[in-house]
Amino acid sequence: MADSDNHNVNLPPGFRFDPTDEELVVHFLQRKAALLPCHPDVIPDLELYPYDPWELDGKALGEGNRWYFYSRRTPNRSTGNGYWKPMGTDEPVVSSNSSKKVGVKKYFVFYIGEPGPAGVKTNWIMQEYRLSDSDSGSSRSSKRRGGHSKTDYSKWVVCRVYERNYSDDDNNDDGTELSCLDEVFLSLDDLDDISLPN
Repeated sequence: MADSDNHNVNLPPGFRFDPTDEELVVHFLQRKAALLPCHPDVIPDLELYPYDPWELDGKALGEGNRWYFYSRRTPNRSTGNGYWKPMGTDEPVVSSNSSKKVGVKKYFVFYIGEPGPAGVKTNWIMQEYRLSDSDSGSSRSSKRRGGHSKTDYSKWVVCRVYERNYSDDDNNDDGTELSCLDEVFLSLDDLDDISLPN
């Protein structure tokens, strides 16, 4: 299917896109890095950093209040109105069959304003998945260092972005529930503002 407007992909009625961490890494990101087709090919490529998170609707694959897309790994995480601040440490993504590490998940929180203490923290969360270092060093790209700068697909990440809902009174399944470990990583971000005595 040659659909030029592929950034606006919708799943057929009745289907939900609700992949686990392992599925995002193994069935989508590994295939992307290996230049293999993904079936269904529903996650679009998106240069994340020109967009604020509330601008993802219609550009990324939307499912409920979550948006999914592939992006290139880059140190620049600034947008027009703010920036994505990393928090916590990398969390391993392991295979359910072999308990082998297949990827890494990193959390980011969106702040409005310039990077630094003046930034205002929002409820927007991004989970960025990348292949583990052993998988991302593609032998094809490391052997070819010649003239043309070819696209290195091992530098792709797949992202899940959502706005965290802090209200306790609604118990609907909006996909933003967090595991205990997720809550620990999110709380680590608040420690940045605490200064300890010398």
